Amino acid sequence: MHYITPLLPACPELFLLAMVCVVLIVDLFVSDGRRIVSYALTQAALGGCFLLTYLTASVEPVTTFSGMFVDDVMADVLKLLVYVGVMAILVYARPYLSARGLFRGEFFVLVLFATLGMMVMISANHLLTLYLGLELLTLSLYALVALQRDSAVATEAAMKYFVLGALASGMLLYGMSMLYGATGTLGIPQLAEIILGGGARDVVLVFALVFVVAGLGFKLGAVPFHMWVPDVYHGAPTPVTVFIGSAPKLAAFAFIMRLLVQGLGAEQLVEEWSRMLVVMAVLSLAIGNVTAIAQTNLKRMLAYSTIGHMGFLLLGILSGDVVGYGAGMFYVVVYMLMNLGAFGMILLLSRAGFEAENLEDFKGLNQRSPWYAFLMLLLMFSMAGVPPTVGFYAKLAVLQAVISAGFIWLAVVAVLFSLIGAYYYLRIVKLMYFDAPVDTAPIAPRADVRLLLSANGLAMLLLGILPEPLMALCLYSIQASL
Repeated sequence: MHYITPLLPACPELFLLAMVCVVLIVDLFVSDGRRIVSYALTQAALGGCFLLTYLTASVEPVTTFSGMFVDDVMADVLKLLVYVGVMAILVYARPYLSARGLFRGEFFVLVLFATLGMMVMISANHLLTLYLGLELLTLSLYALVALQRDSAVATEAAMKYFVLGALASGMLLYGMSMLYGATGTLGIPQLAEIILGGGARDVVLVFALVFVVAGLGFKLGAVPFHMWVPDVYHGAPTPVTVFIGSAPKLAAFAFIMRLLVQGLGAEQLVEEWSRMLVVMAVLSLAIGNVTAIAQTNLKRMLAYSTIGHMGFLLLGILSGDVVGYGAGMFYVVVYMLMNLGAFGMILLLSRAGFEAENLEDFKGLNQRSPWYAFLMLLLMFSMAGVPPTVGFYAKLAVLQAVISAGFIWLAVVAVLFSLIGAYYYLRIVKLMYFDAPVDTAPIAPRADVRLLLSANGLAMLLLGILPEPLMALCLYSIQASL
């Protein structure tokens, strides 16, 4: 028992790693017509991880691997949400991948490896563990973007993502090495102790902070590190785009909490990184929302929309208190659900030889299917922040945190750019309800896709009417982990 206990907090990660090997081996012996076996094993792996994470959850933080890995409430909640998100993506993606010959073992293995990277990032308690999880995630994403090898657009997007991602990883690593030089430790709790005790060199710390925030900005897709987002969203196969735009944002939030808040959360440093986040947040809100108006491609529009949403997330973080962090976590969870639904609709309307990724493809959707038009309306209203959808409460929670931190001007700026952003979301509603359909092909999705998409869309309304349980869970997980 003495040898097994230290591995218990990392039990879901070890199980997933074993399952990746199983999927890889089983897929070798499965014919193209029976790839459903690999798909079922992948879903079973995620379901098993969900069960193990739930069963090994504890209120008190537990560390293992010489303090390099931590299992706390925030880690458990974020991991459970990641599993749900990835399982939903696989359900949405299955018809699309099958129609294009991409329903292969490589896709499932890369998705599971990326999920493992997210799990390691979420539970990291050491700079090396944090970086290891990040690299496992990003390397898997580079390969996923380039999965359609015959597509010049996908290959170009993967190359851009890889080059800019390598640059950002280098900056982050350089920042971490400077943190080590300034404090003499790589452990996140020890880092915080040394900085609070005044045992770190301030000049080196500030330089390290610049590199670390730049690396984080790239991973979030915040301005001015946003160049890759529209090209990758547009060029990657749609299931990969929805994967990049949803679950990894939860891991990025955990990255910020571990590194900036827990590691570099000393009072003198919070002021420094808050200033940087203010600039990034305002620029992200401005460029994301204004540029999205000019887009005719829905995937590119949602890419710029993501940049704007990341600006809102940064507003929650820079407020610098537990309520703000809770609002930030609530926002990123809601964002993941909204993104899943919006891209789920794109996948629903796409079929063999046809990509429903332009705005005109949504024209007259109400005449073709009133139910799916209504679900898309709920998703767009939520993204625009229209009550009573949950997107309104997510934005409201962040704005309240920003105002209570004394950044009233910042809240005004955020509201103004949200109003600009509402235009391009409501434009889709106008196309669905008031224009004649361009495409008249029948919409007949699989039963599992229909059920999940309906639940996803209605969740926008349900969570909007009853936002308190999810808000309370986010706030509790932050309080219990800090």
